[in-house]
Amino acid sequence: MATISATMVKELREKTGVGMMDCKEALTQSDGDMQKAVEYLRKKGLATAAKRAGRTLSEGIIQTYVHTGAKLGVMVEINCETDFVAKSDDFSQFSKNIAMQIAASNPVSINEDGVPKELVEKEMEIYREQVRAMGKPENMIDKIAQGKLTKFYKENCLMHQVYVKDPNITIQDLLNELIARIGENITIKRFIRFQVGE
Repeated sequence: MATISATMVKELREKTGVGMMDCKEALTQSDGDMQKAVEYLRKKGLATAAKRAGRTLSEGIIQTYVHTGAKLGVMVEINCETDFVAKSDDFSQFSKNIAMQIAASNPVSINEDGVPKELVEKEMEIYREQVRAMGKPENMIDKIAQGKLTKFYKENCLMHQVYVKDPNITIQDLLNELIARIGENITIKRFIRFQVGE
């Protein structure tokens, strides 16, 4: 069993923003392996998020972001359970990061459910044509096209996108970590992105 030093706990806390006791537990469970400890905390965050999913979200904020030069702007609504959390620094920082993510990565929607049906059908048709052009057997076309659609969702749905500030996590991971840290259900409700000339 590896010895868990205060330095290791501090390093994990700085990496994840999770409380000292949770960091110590994660390092103990992971035998001092920093990567495994981060993964452990992620899984714990996912479990916490799942537990809190049914709670009412009647508070929150509207966060705006205008990129330098004022040619690109984002407005995003993020909800939580209490006014106390809505006014917290963690929640505010998360909201700013989400607004910047939307500005940088231009998602189509928050998740798969928000992608317009016509767009999904159009993408699937393009993928089927691409696969046919590769000479793949007819019975494989839909399966391969579906795989390409999954990749489309990863790139174009906000929750599946890789976080621009940390390519090791997705926006869903970032949200789960915040829910685990704060202890409230939080959701990204809606957003709009404006670009001059679009």
